[in-house]
This record gives sequence, C-alpha cells and structure tokens, in this order.
Amino acid sequence: MPRIKSQLDTLLSNINAPKDLKKLSKDQLAQVVRELREFIIDIVATKEGHLGASLGVVELTVALHYVFNTPTDKLIWDVGHQAYGHKILTGRKEIFGTNRQLNGISGFPKMGESEYDAFGTGHSSTSISAILGMALASKLKEEHQRQHIAVIGDASIASGMAFEGLNHAGVTDTNILIVLNDNAIGIDPSVGALKKYLTNVKKGTAKDENIFECLNFNYSGPMDGHDLNALIQELERLKSLPGPKLLHVITTKGKGLQKAEENQVTYHAPGKFDKKTGELLKKSDRPEPLKYQDVFGHTLVALAKANERIVGITPAMPTGSSLKYMMEAIPDRAFDVGIAEQHAVTMAAGMAAAGLIPFCNVYSTFLQRAYDQVIHDVALQNIPVIFCLDRAGLVGQDGPTHHGAFDIAYLRCIPNMVLCAPLNEVELRNIMFTAQLGLENPIAIRYPRGRGVLLDWERPFEKMEIGTALELKKGTKIAILSTGTIGNSITQVLKEITNDQSVGHYHFPFIKPLDTKRIHQILENYTHIITVEDGSAKGGFGSGILEVANDLGSPKEIKVFGIPDVFIPHGTQEELYQLAQIDIQSIRTHIERLL
Repeated sequence: MPRIKSQLDTLLSNINAPKDLKKLSKDQLAQVVRELREFIIDIVATKEGHLGASLGVVELTVALHYVFNTPTDKLIWDVGHQAYGHKILTGRKEIFGTNRQLNGISGFPKMGESEYDAFGTGHSSTSISAILGMALASKLKEEHQRQHIAVIGDASIASGMAFEGLNHAGVTDTNILIVLNDNAIGIDPSVGALKKYLTNVKKGTAKDENIFECLNFNYSGPMDGHDLNALIQELERLKSLPGPKLLHVITTKGKGLQKAEENQVTYHAPGKFDKKTGELLKKSDRPEPLKYQDVFGHTLVALAKANERIVGITPAMPTGSSLKYMMEAIPDRAFDVGIAEQHAVTMAAGMAAAGLIPFCNVYSTFLQRAYDQVIHDVALQNIPVIFCLDRAGLVGQDGPTHHGAFDIAYLRCIPNMVLCAPLNEVELRNIMFTAQLGLENPIAIRYPRGRGVLLDWERPFEKMEIGTALELKKGTKIAILSTGTIGNSITQVLKEITNDQSVGHYHFPFIKPLDTKRIHQILENYTHIITVEDGSAKGGFGSGILEVANDLGSPKEIKVFGIPDVFIPHGTQEELYQLAQIDIQSIRTHIERLL
C-alpha cells in the first residue's frame, strides 16, 4: 500500500464529521478508505492499540456513516475493538494520537466522549440488547424515522446475551439493523457450532433454513464486506425496510496490512511495529521475568500431566490467558467455550461435581459477567472449582471496562469461597499445586497483567496452608499488611526508608479466610496499621482487616490503601497506580509521615 506523503492533500484531512463524508461522491470514497486505513496503521504503529479489528471494517465504517444519519441514527460497535475508523470520522482525528493514553481518548466507544458513541462498549455481546432498548424507546417516542444499527462479530454473536437480544428483537417491529461482521476470529479464532454454521453459509452448504430468518429477521448476505459500493447499495435498501434486519458481511481482520492478515491473533493488538513492513519492533534481549499468565499456563500443563483429573476452561481467551499451552499439549482436556462466561463457570461446576478438577481461567473483569453462576452454581453447592483470575488490579490502557478492581470485594462476601492473591510466581504455582491436591471449597486465585518479579520461578512445588499469613519483616511501630503482588512494592519501599527497623511487613496470600491469629498479634504489637491492595478499597482486603479488628475490640486506627470509589480511567499502569495513590511514592510518603 503506498504511503500518503502529505496529509494536506488527502480527503480524510477535510473530514471532521460524517456530514463532510456525505459531501463526497461515491467515486471518492475508495480514496477515503485507503487514507483511513493508512491513518490507523500510522498511529497504531507508534502509539500501540487494537489494530486488526479496525482495519477489517474500514469499508463498513465508511459505508455506515455515508448511508445513515449519525448521530441521530444510533450506531453501536460491539466490544469496540473495531471502532478506530469510526472515531477518526467522527471528529477525533486530530486527537487520535492520544488514544488509550492518560487524559486522551478511550480505546473503546464511550458515551461521554462523543455524541457519535451511542453506547459504551468494552465487554462483548452487549450491542444487540442496547440497540434494541434504543429502538424500543424511539418507537415509544414515535420517532419512526430514526435508524438503529449494531455491528457485532461472529465470535460475539455466539454469546448468550447476544442470543437473548436476538430472541427478543425478532418479535418486535422495531427499526433495527444487526450487521454481523463475520471474519471467523475474535481475539482468538472463533469456536463452536455457530461458527461451523456460518462457515457453511459462506460456502453455500448450510441447511435450507436460515437461523436468523427463523428468529424473524429479514436476512441478507453473506456479502463481501470490502466491496464498498455493494455495501452502500445494500445499506440503502435495508434502510427503507421496516422491522428487524440482519446483514451478514464477510471481512478479513487486518485487511490492508499483510502481516496483520497473515497473523490475526498477534496483530489484534500487536504493540509497536514498522508501519511500512508490518514487522514487530524487537524488544530488549535482556532476560525478563515471565508474564504471570505464562507462569499459569506452563504450571497448569505440568500439573495436568501429573494429574489426569485436571481440565482447563477459558471463555474465548486461550492466548490472553495462556491456556493455549494446555490446548496444545493436552487438547482433549482444555476447553475454549467461546464468549460465554456464564456457561464456562457452570460447566466447570458440572465437571467438578463429576469428579474432575477444573481450572476455570477468566479475566477478573469478565468474571463479573458470571456472578450469579459463581454464587448459585458453585459456592451455594460448595463445589471446588478453581478460578484463576487473570488481569486482577489496574490493567492500564484498556481502561475501566477492563480493570480487575472489584474481584476481592465481590468474591469476599460469598460464603464458602476461598480467595487467594499470591505475592509472586512461586506462590502462584504453589497455590495452584495446593488446589489440585483437593479442596473442600471453591477457590479464586487472582494475579495481575504483565511480568512477574522472578527469573527463577520454576521451583519445586510446595503445599500452602490455607488461611495463613507470613511475616516478611519484623518491626516495632508500623505494620504494613499487604495482599498480592503489590507486596513487592512494599518490600522496595522498605529498602528505601532509613528508619526501616520500625516498620514490619506482613503478606496475606489469603484474603479469605483471613489469618485472624496473625492480625491479633499485629494489633497487639504495633502502634500504626496500614493495609495495601490493588483492588477496590470499599469491601476489599483492608475492609476485611477492619472487620477483624472490630470483632477483636481493637481501638487501633487502620489506614487502608486501595483503589478509591471511582472508575479509574485508562493510562499506563504506573500512571494509574499514582492516580489511585497506591504507588510506591504515596505509600512511602505516608510511612515517613508516621515515622
């Protein structure tokens, strides 16, 4: 693809809103498509972000804004990975370089950011329910000309919530259009029977009945999602039809950048790359600790090879969670169930009830989507499912839809649940080893995004004692109680404080059950108590310490460091820890004030 030498001569440089796009002739739109693709590649190559999904829908994005009257007509992008082109065409071109940066624009659609972002989307499969709600509202307000469009991928539409929305929409007479963007991949390749059905539709070998027509949608397609003129013509036709409609378009994720087309998993969010060749930029050759997700993945394989009852489950994140290692090594015992967190949790409960040992590996933020199943199907029946919660804490530039801020608070209140936050990779391995030996209760193990702290993480397994805290450093005046990997920051702080003999440090790998005996000793022997966690301060680890102190009748004041009672925005992890005041400097300043 030729590089654009000057932004001054481009059509895109004069498009600041869809009304500017509509001034162009259809013949000029092909140039807009080329320039828009160029623009996305240029920015994401240096600023990072989600690449492949947005490249795949450039023609569709241009066609939708050309045909429909946004923002009066409502347009929702499911998940939002694919909305970069949409953002650039709707007034955010000049600030697109701030994408996913602190105080910059969000990497996902966000209602407060633009009137063109009809609904905020970060978790998948919400678009159909949201757009149906808007369409029903328009009907009640007698706004009969307003159009309502949701763009959803083939991986997202397989989710239960999407089917709930389709099921309801099909019996309404709302002015709603579902655009099924079928590229056979979400973040990882799509899975399941629906994927097989859509493949047969593309081949022309599907059974006579069309599943969407059976749900009472006016179905059209499948059509080439990169044929701009055909897309515009079909959208114009559908615009005039009443009732629920579904347009099935076939696209290529990463379209326009060869490397992204060839390696769609890696180029979903590739990091920095050469914008001309697509080659990923080499990172430092210096040895670094493994990512926590990879420690989990390799450890699970080692445990599963020794224990044939172990199975692994993930809802559509085998690469992100590193369950891919077990899927490669022991494929018949590793299950990608698609974007279906509720199903993943209850299926894990069924497997455990039948005598297997399921490791249900879910991002912290996505387990929120299966909260009822955690309570009703697992904890209420005291079934020993092992939940491995990746991306706990503040994840960085994906922002508030993806932060794992609430898991401690929402799991700590559930009876029968054990909750563990290991300090490092060795402790992560040891609690996984301990859990598969056999527990009477379900357990959730939380660990953060990113790299660990140890190069020599692969040590012999040791059994952990559930509910036991550890004294990492004895002190005389101030006791710091931490849980999880943030405890490594406390260790660093104490190395920098000159009067550190006054400060003790206690690590609580178990947030539930808490080590009440250890807490009692700490309250007896220290003047000042500080708790530190990378989860919500309301209802979190510190709250648990306060509850125990209250039960013991202790008058000691306890300072809680945790994520405050606000939604933390997007930015680097370092910036966000500072914003939440759980960074090294904030904690050190408080300790020095006490000293």
